[in-house]
Amino acid sequence: MHQEKQESQDGRILLYEDYNIRVSSQPNVYGEKFVLRLLKKNENIKNIFDLGFPGTENDLKRSINKKNSITIIAAPTGEGKTTTLYSIMDYLNKPEINITTIEDPVEIRIKGLNQIEIDNKSSFSGSLRTVLRQDPDIILVGEIRDTETGEIAIQAGQTGHYVLSTIHTIDSVEVITRLRKMGLSDYDISSTLATAISQRLVRKVCPKCRVERKFNEEEKKIISAIGNKYNVNFDTSGKTYEAPGCKYCNNTGYYDRIGIFEILNITDEIKQEIMIGKSSLEIRRKALEQDYKPLIVDGIKKVIDGYTTLEELNKKLLVF
Repeated sequence: MHQEKQESQDGRILLYEDYNIRVSSQPNVYGEKFVLRLLKKNENIKNIFDLGFPGTENDLKRSINKKNSITIIAAPTGEGKTTTLYSIMDYLNKPEINITTIEDPVEIRIKGLNQIEIDNKSSFSGSLRTVLRQDPDIILVGEIRDTETGEIAIQAGQTGHYVLSTIHTIDSVEVITRLRKMGLSDYDISSTLATAISQRLVRKVCPKCRVERKFNEEEKKIISAIGNKYNVNFDTSGKTYEAPGCKYCNNTGYYDRIGIFEILNITDEIKQEIMIGKSSLEIRRKALEQDYKPLIVDGIKKVIDGYTTLEELNKKLLVF
């Protein structure tokens, strides 16, 4: 990073054995603000189900098609999109499959993958054009940031490749709106988008100091209202947990994190809705008639299964 430059910068600290540190700086009226992101080096890739991915392996296979399509993971910054992408790539990684990734930067190196790092002389769109001549089966594009990258990613999906990428938006249905705003046609989106996955990260209750208790009446009322809204039967007759805090969790009551997910599989009916230009509201209504369940449903399941608390879920999704 350049000390003399009075502008936003991105950089890295590579001094430590176990961690890479991503650095972002932003000048403001009081001086300069820095944010550091800690990334473990050579960390073992977690199994997709250990991350909290809902459903069975058959559900996962149904959501992750391997040809002629694109899968997009959507979430705000810092909600684990890249970790989920790596887990999916690790799941798909086999010696006979040619997988190429285009990343900014390469955060975890995985054996068997051709990983390309974007620098100031290259771009996602330019690298993607080159990769298409490298006979890949699966292409990971770190992020769809602009119209050009979106168009080339869609074209790659239409010409026999399987493309995985991320996008910044609030949920899986809004992925369609975001692609439309980038200028991609309804035909291209409906013919190529196979799955949109949205996620958030919530803190897990500390396993060392957690205490069992029953759901109180207010919690039951909140959970019941959500169940009625989305036609899901939640069982609140069991126990939940709360944690007062201890040395292990630094007196926070929480330790580690888990993902909550929603998965929008683009069925023929939803393709038709996209093709005729229906709004995200109408597409969501159609999806709810099928197997789509919003983030809050998986979040409540994680609360009932004892992974997290309603209070923590409310911080991310405004449950009450």
